[in-house]
Amino acid sequence: MSNLPAYKCDTVDIASQDPQAEQPWAELGLKSDEYQQIREILDRRPTSAELAMYSVMWSEHCSYKSSKVHLRQFGDKTTDEMKEKLLVGIGENAGVVDIGDGWAVTFKIESHNHPSYIEPHQGAATGIGGIVRDIMSMGARPLAVMDPLRFGALDHPDTARVLPGIVSGVGTYGNSLGLPNIGGEINFDSCYQGNPLVNALCVGSMRTEDIHLANATGVGNLIVLFGSKTGGDGIGGVSVLASETFDSTGPAKRPAVQVGDPFAEKVLIECCLDLYAADVVAGIQDLGGAGLSCATSELASNGDGGMQIHLDRVPLRDPSLSPEEILMSESQERMMAVVEPGKLEAFMEIAAKWDVEASVLGEVTDGENLEVFWGDDLLVQVPPRSVAHDGPVYQRPLERPAYLDDLQADGTAHLNRPRTGDDLARTVLDLIASPNMCDASWVTDQYDRYVRGNTAQAMPDDAGVVRVDEETGRGVALSTDCNPRFTKLDPYAGSQLALAEAYRNVAVAGAAPLAVSDCLNFGSPEDPGVMWQFSEAVTALADGCAVLGIPVTGGNVSFYNQTGDIAIHPTPVVAVLGVLDDVAKRNRSGWAHAQDAIYLLGETRDELDGSAWAEVAHSHLGGLPPTVDLAAEQTLASAILAATDQGLITSAHDLSDGGLAAGLAESVLRHGVGASVDLSPVASRDGVDAFVALLSESTARAIASISASDAEAFEAVLSDKGQAFARIGTTGGDHLKVEGQFTLAIEDLRSAHTGVIESAMSH
Repeated sequence: MSNLPAYKCDTVDIASQDPQAEQPWAELGLKSDEYQQIREILDRRPTSAELAMYSVMWSEHCSYKSSKVHLRQFGDKTTDEMKEKLLVGIGENAGVVDIGDGWAVTFKIESHNHPSYIEPHQGAATGIGGIVRDIMSMGARPLAVMDPLRFGALDHPDTARVLPGIVSGVGTYGNSLGLPNIGGEINFDSCYQGNPLVNALCVGSMRTEDIHLANATGVGNLIVLFGSKTGGDGIGGVSVLASETFDSTGPAKRPAVQVGDPFAEKVLIECCLDLYAADVVAGIQDLGGAGLSCATSELASNGDGGMQIHLDRVPLRDPSLSPEEILMSESQERMMAVVEPGKLEAFMEIAAKWDVEASVLGEVTDGENLEVFWGDDLLVQVPPRSVAHDGPVYQRPLERPAYLDDLQADGTAHLNRPRTGDDLARTVLDLIASPNMCDASWVTDQYDRYVRGNTAQAMPDDAGVVRVDEETGRGVALSTDCNPRFTKLDPYAGSQLALAEAYRNVAVAGAAPLAVSDCLNFGSPEDPGVMWQFSEAVTALADGCAVLGIPVTGGNVSFYNQTGDIAIHPTPVVAVLGVLDDVAKRNRSGWAHAQDAIYLLGETRDELDGSAWAEVAHSHLGGLPPTVDLAAEQTLASAILAATDQGLITSAHDLSDGGLAAGLAESVLRHGVGASVDLSPVASRDGVDAFVALLSESTARAIASISASDAEAFEAVLSDKGQAFARIGTTGGDHLKVEGQFTLAIEDLRSAHTGVIESAMSH
């Protein structure tokens, strides 16, 4: 003990002999009954170190104690056919799917919302770092990242505080890792004022035989901590911060936000890949939320059950840290491996090659407990499952919010609609200049989209596409989506619309949808109305995935996203991954050639409730969201994929926010090629006027451009698949012309569309 910092340890023996000692369980976020449950599990009071472990691992963020009972639907509703696509499912650091030719892909989306409000740059940066380590821990090389972001009103002063920092954090960390950012979203709504959402996705690839799992098996195998040293940053960080509601002056607790070092993580990536290639890792776990408390308890819980750890062997940046602080620290760029004794020397040689510090902390034992020592003092002696997996499970009260009847009854039928072509032209310009539909390049230009040379497509296209196999061109497409206006109006329908849009975006890019990850952002689970929204959303996604035949591989729940009593809109962000045999065959989302035929695929209905038009023109939210038709989404996907396979499509773009008007404007602006459009085929077939044809947000729709010589073959494919379609125009020129309504010069469209975010951030 002479070489250890002076510290009076609260040992297991002391805890047994002094059962009534006062402990700060409430300050650590535990409820009274939870503290009593810990005492019953241990048959004594916990030591200070044990209390630290339970407090972070039983937090809402780490334990999913309010969401477990609902999330089980994802497994219960996964069919055997869906399971065949999974190599690793829910419960591991990230799910893994087979994409063919011996390749596997792992992907996951998670949140780093609360830390990003407190310290925007570091909060967002370490959100990227954490999700990348999840992918690394599966044995994969990270390929790309994405970042769905939500902010308060664009013109609010606090948005100018958090947005630049969050964007720079995402960009700096991802760019420094050499990972392309291939997509995401940016959405502004006053409901996120004081509670921005920073969701981060990473995708990685490996050969199917190279998958690694987080378990500590094999008695005598060694537990090795490697990567950065442990410091005082992030003590109790995301695990506690993400489990508390913000009040009007900020969060109830302000633990230090983690500090990231992307260059250390880049070295750690290459070190891990070398370790995997040398076959010297028997199990591996990243250190994210709850730090060592999480890594040790989860490895032990998933393994043989017994583990001994010597906490005094942890390399420290701050030698004054107490054992409890070391256990709770969420310092970044750290991993924990299980290594056979005979392979330790090779492991250490590889770590030394990359100048990565590695320390043997302990070993797997034949006991039943996780034991943590400080020198000779036993500080922790707990059943690991009780920490990592068997924590509290709450069946929270559910209640449909009382406001919903009035909200749904207040549709858009009474709102004034554009009556002339000039009115429609102004509406289109206002729409594409609005914060949620304007050019986002001020944000996305801060991200490297093409580093490593495998990015085939990135924003502003509908889906990001990245190559996995450089020989065959096999790759994946990814899209993240959620319209929080729809989920506010109807959480069930809105959640399925998020799934449908992400599914559609991937299919429109030419990829066959394969799997789902989700990041479920909601208010306080202690509010019955919020829990009803959450229950509806989970049920909707589980039902929707079962219909579409694509499994949920994993994801994240983020509760307590609210300021005082005001919760954010329900925001279940859905990520869909699809597979392309060759990324060279992908569909671009804007036309690049003149004289191509333009087709509208799908049927248009008078569906304006919750629409971008209602928001931009009238600041209105009410009514019911568009009809969900997952069978129609499957038909659309099947038709587009068949036409893509035959090489018939020159561009394709899904229709969602802003409807056909936005789709046409974005397609024109993508490469500066105009179009002439006639809406009469749509009006006569679907019984809608020009305004509805342009602004409706009916689902299962897309526009596609086709070389005139391929039009007959394209229509044959659509007819064969039973896909409704209308030929509505031709590409070319320097205007967007809607026959009988208006003509807008491309330069006027571009002037309205660009510079909106940049201007707001410069004031």
